[in-house]
Amino acid sequence: MTALAVVTSAVLVAAFYYPVGTVLIEAVVVDGAPTLAVFAELLRDPFYFGEFARLFAGESPVAVARALLSPDRRLGIVGFTAYQAALSTVASVALGLPAAYLLARFEFPGRRTLRSLTIVPFVLPSIMVAVGFVATFGTNGTLNAVLAAVGLPPVDLMFTLEAIVIAHAFYNAPLVARVTTAAWESVDASAVETARSLGAGPVRAFFDVVAPQVYPAVLTGAALTFVFTFGTFPIVLALGGFQLATVEVFVYRLVRDLSYAEAAALAIVELVISLGVLLAYLRYEAKNTVSSRGVRPLPRKSLTPSAPSLREVVPRLGLAAYAVVAGLVFVAPIASMVLASVMGGDGALTLDHYRFLLDRQQTGAAFQVRPWPAIRNSLTFASAATLLALPMGVVVAVLTTRRYRGRKLVDAAAMAPLAVSGIIVGLGLLRGLVFGVEIAGWRFAATGAVAIVVSHAVAGYPFVVRTVAPGLEGLDRSLIESARALGASRARVIRDVELPLVWPGVVAGAAFAFAISIGEFTATVVLATGADAYTMPVAIERFIGRRLGPATAMGVVLLVVTGLSFVVIERLGGEHRGF
Repeated sequence: MTALAVVTSAVLVAAFYYPVGTVLIEAVVVDGAPTLAVFAELLRDPFYFGEFARLFAGESPVAVARALLSPDRRLGIVGFTAYQAALSTVASVALGLPAAYLLARFEFPGRRTLRSLTIVPFVLPSIMVAVGFVATFGTNGTLNAVLAAVGLPPVDLMFTLEAIVIAHAFYNAPLVARVTTAAWESVDASAVETARSLGAGPVRAFFDVVAPQVYPAVLTGAALTFVFTFGTFPIVLALGGFQLATVEVFVYRLVRDLSYAEAAALAIVELVISLGVLLAYLRYEAKNTVSSRGVRPLPRKSLTPSAPSLREVVPRLGLAAYAVVAGLVFVAPIASMVLASVMGGDGALTLDHYRFLLDRQQTGAAFQVRPWPAIRNSLTFASAATLLALPMGVVVAVLTTRRYRGRKLVDAAAMAPLAVSGIIVGLGLLRGLVFGVEIAGWRFAATGAVAIVVSHAVAGYPFVVRTVAPGLEGLDRSLIESARALGASRARVIRDVELPLVWPGVVAGAAFAFAISIGEFTATVVLATGADAYTMPVAIERFIGRRLGPATAMGVVLLVVTGLSFVVIERLGGEHRGF
């Protein structure tokens, strides 16, 4: 086990910490000399920091505050990124809370299935969802087709902030719903009954007993949503373009323009803000997270009202209205993508978009994206990344479930890839592993394909940890102690006792890692230096700006692959905790 831990640590250093470190060095070492000039120039540039740049340039805080309150204030790239993240957080909470209320307080056929579906955004590639949103909310999308059918004027949400916020809510509202539902279900019914017996009405009992135990989970979901949407990339690139660029999108643009020092400095600014919010969230979570389930959970009510009273009918009418909105946000994009893949320009059913993919495969030039290499690369990279991520994740899960001094530090260090942008990892791998590293007179370099596999493994192994570790934590320690007492070594106990008992979590973690790799776009688009390294998400991004039909067809192919991964997660993962 010690040897495996050393190997895992070495892989993490080479594949994550060293590349990220090169990005840090790139920002503070220019032409071989240490300097903060790049940071100073960045902070004083209104293009990046808007009115705050004047503060960094030495102007009066009062003057800057007045400028921020004026109607023509400038936010800059960083300010706009925080603004859209805040709006996305509000939208995600607004969509997630009714879902949590429905799942936690009502019993109905399919409730367990609906709850399990809240995991879907974790395995749906963002670029595929972007295609679905284009097919739904674009000029010729299904929404405008429905509006035209009922005589209403069309709307065009493409390349608007609204489209970005709605797409972010698609991803993060289920996260808010998932963590809030778990907290709501952990409320002890006896505490509510005690409050009612002391004279509190239903509303007072909710605000005095239930709400204090639920709102920490809401804030947890909100904090995670802000971090995820602050580092957004594929959604903004596809639905907003460079005219609505976030920090992540602009870092990508700077990398394409070979402005590595400026890209590294901007990436560090993003990293500092994200880690700051994440640290505040972790500190809050440590103090407020409900650690155990209530003795007796609140009883769920039937969706059918027991009496035709206002108190019974109004909540259910609200849930019915919410179901319409949720269907538009969550179901319509995927359904629209599938429909658009078999619809021609005249509205007739056709397979022309799939035929285009076949024709491109047969007649496409070497520099063009062809479907089969993209599919083959995605499956190959995902398989290789899973083979690397699975043992890494299992080893880290074992290390973080043992009791020893420094365990929390090991856990934080191992989970760092969840908080670091894929752009930063991709940029570090590009500048280090791909461009080459010289060690003791020997130059080591890897192809873009190898770097992609490494970046995918780094992105996927934390999900293995989070599906395996809860199972290891919950094992009966007497089984392990008995095996040790009978002479089994520590490694044999892990192999013959612990891993077989948590095998569903191991398989679910592998499916997670595979699905994460299949849909990964952020680091891949930086490292895919040639057509031979294109994956399905990159191919979709190349198609979406020119031919929506083929993009939707490729999106359906990607949907089938990720859907199969989701089936594996649900069938074999069972009721695992963690993600």
